[in-house]
Amino acid sequence: MNKSDNLYRDIVTGLFFTVGIFSFMSGQFVLSTMLFGAASLFSNLDVAKPVRI
Repeated sequence: MNKSDNLYRDIVTGLFFTVGIFSFMSGQFVLSTMLFGAASLFSNLDVAKPVRI
């Protein structure tokens, strides 16, 4: 696994989650739900890489 790719994914997941917490606290429940869903999907999905023959 590429460490920079994992670092990028961790940073983006953390940003989505943190912004989701702040939007939930400010009362924007629809936006926070979308951000939590995006953080969950981004942390669990692997980007397909081309197969080398």
